[in-house]
Amino acid sequence: LERLKSLYDEVLSFPEIVGLSVGTRPDCIDGRILDLLASYNEDYMVWVEYGLQSAHDVTLARINRGHDAACFASSAAATAEKGIKVCAHVILGLPGETPEMMLDTARFLSHCAVDGVKIHLLYVTRGTALEKMYRNGEFRCLEQQEYVDLVTRFLEILPERMVIQRLTGDPPPGELVFPTWASDKNTTLSLIRRELEVRNTSQGEKTSIS
Repeated sequence: LERLKSLYDEVLSFPEIVGLSVGTRPDCIDGRILDLLASYNEDYMVWVEYGLQSAHDVTLARINRGHDAACFASSAAATAEKGIKVCAHVILGLPGETPEMMLDTARFLSHCAVDGVKIHLLYVTRGTALEKMYRNGEFRCLEQQEYVDLVTRFLEILPERMVIQRLTGDPPPGELVFPTWASDKNTTLSLIRRELEVRNTSQGEKTSIS
């Protein structure tokens, strides 16, 4: 705790800093840390970003997350109770998940104490277990239009109150194996905007029936 306080105090000593955005795991938080973060809330904007990735425990076990969905929900609730904003990270295209399972994650989030969401595409990078699975034919990456369709439907389920902070991730330069379209972020974002317009839909359109 003392180490965290030292780091936060150091960065907040710079006059141009207006807030903290702390990325961590839902199983790495406790009341003392939340109290520390809450102590900055009066003078700064404070967010905690938790990696959920999927609402399905079978998927979380498959990708070795080390926690379940209930852990995320309880940590998000405890954080929100301290007046701290919560951002959830999710990944679309995880091994073994169907489109409906991915949309279940949006439904799960819609009932959690979450203020913002970052949506990521699962892409294959060099030197990973996923690369071995991909090259052995054990895993198929989403096609670009598949991803666009999923994100559009995902957004329809998420409540309007949630801030969408990311719609796709950025592969590290030189590390991307597949899909190659993942490196063209601007095109993907444009396709998502166009899909929303073509369908005449928007975020929260289906929240009440999800």
